[in-house]
Amino acid sequence: MSSLIQVLSSGVAIGCVYGLVALSFVLIYKATEAVSFMQGELLMLGAFAAVALSFGLDWPLWLAALSAVGLLGLLGAGLERLVLRRAIGQPHLVAVLLTFGLGLMMRGAVTSVPAASHDMYRLPFADRVLEIGALALSLSHLQVIAATVLLAVLLTAFFRLTRAGLALRACSEDARMAALMGVPVASMHTLAWALGAALAAFAGMLLAPITFVHLNMGLIALKAFPAAVLGGMSSLPGALLAGIFLGVAEALAGYLLPEGFKDVVPYALLMLALLLFPAGMSGRAQVRR
Repeated sequence: MSSLIQVLSSGVAIGCVYGLVALSFVLIYKATEAVSFMQGELLMLGAFAAVALSFGLDWPLWLAALSAVGLLGLLGAGLERLVLRRAIGQPHLVAVLLTFGLGLMMRGAVTSVPAASHDMYRLPFADRVLEIGALALSLSHLQVIAATVLLAVLLTAFFRLTRAGLALRACSEDARMAALMGVPVASMHTLAWALGAALAAFAGMLLAPITFVHLNMGLIALKAFPAAVLGGMSSLPGALLAGIFLGVAEALAGYLLPEGFKDVVPYALLMLALLLFPAGMSGRAQVRR
């Protein structure tokens, strides 16, 4: 029983990371109707930015992490202003190719730094183990879960209680009507890309204590995207819950099934869910007349 609880806690922790990256996908898609395929690279870049600030400039770890998230948010806003805004009104493939190309450029920039491409790092937010009788829980896993809950509360308050959050919600529901009501739609698009980049970087901060910071850590976005689709690409809570569900399912598959099956589980569940719920498990089918 203790080993099963440890597996479940690990699955919930990694599922929280999946969920946060899925949130970044859905947030951008709801506001701009664009699918960003650079979220994994933003996650990786945010983790390396924290490493550079912490180990290179000897900043306190908490300050380096918060600064990295802020810097990635500014990067997302800048990319929207300079590049991604030109994709508005164009076919969806244009935004996909732009974000894919920008992601490759970020990866290439990190690869050009020998210290980043040849070594692996770890941000030791919580290295200890909490022992409760025969049960041993990693504090890093508990920290990831607690940070995700706190961020979910803050995002809920932002979208419900602040003018910018309400304006972003209005823009995501109907951009044309929001513009007629005086909402600055272009600024909301910038805010959406900034929040999406900051969320990806925050997920990188949470992933760093669990795994090492390395060049390929952004591949986790390939498992987070199924969570966004399972959530319907229209529900922020659905994306987070779907990410946790996939993390737990993957952990249980690694615990109960032969080695290698756990990497197949997210995509098998995605295919099954799309067959049963074409609009997503929390999405609403659109009726066209």
